[in-house]
Amino acid sequence: MRIIFTIQRFDPEKDSSPHFEDFELELPPESRVLDGLVYIKTYLDGSLAFRKSCAHGICGSDAMLIGGEERLACKTLLRDLGAAEGASIRIEPLKGLPVQRDLMVDQERFFSSYRSVKPYLINDGPAGPKERKQSQAEREEIDDATKCILCASCYSACPVIREKNPAFIGPAAVLNAARFVFDSRDKGTAERLPALDRPDGVWACESKFRCTQVCPRGIKVTKSINLTKRKIESLRK
Repeated sequence: MRIIFTIQRFDPEKDSSPHFEDFELELPPESRVLDGLVYIKTYLDGSLAFRKSCAHGICGSDAMLIGGEERLACKTLLRDLGAAEGASIRIEPLKGLPVQRDLMVDQERFFSSYRSVKPYLINDGPAGPKERKQSQAEREEIDDATKCILCASCYSACPVIREKNPAFIGPAAVLNAARFVFDSRDKGTAERLPALDRPDGVWACESKFRCTQVCPRGIKVTKSINLTKRKIESLRK
């Protein structure tokens, strides 16, 4: 099928502002958006900049706006977009993060927020002869949060960051804090509170559910954020 990729372009060394450029392609409906981008870069315009790595929805590096929605280019099929013959698909970089070039954004703000919640197991106690054991029920409590691939789709989609409070640490940071706050083996909740229990931390979330709606792994992000709020409130009592 004939399809047009309408891609936002921006080269800071040449452009004063972003602009859009069309690329006409012949691709089967089962092609991924990533297939089209790779074709463009390989055969039509080698200057096109975008991130990719595993191409299997695991690394999260190729998150971008496709048809106005945060998606992974490697998981988004043309047929799933409902694209008809000759249709145009608008492709843009994630929102809320500075554009470095074309579809690439500067992720430092996103990962700085992620690091601030200490997203790792904190427990100085003895681990026992082999390991810190956990029941199946205890594991299930954190299962959802362990699926996060740090693609930043939720950060981009968050209306609080875009419209009200750009200093909000963001859904992914709170989710990854929750992954350990609710881990039966972890003892570091108090160490995470300086990043979480503040106006720009977990309390900035207004439960708009956009993070949950765009998550490519189907994680109930808003639920984890609200559970973290309740956990902090219980610690205050």
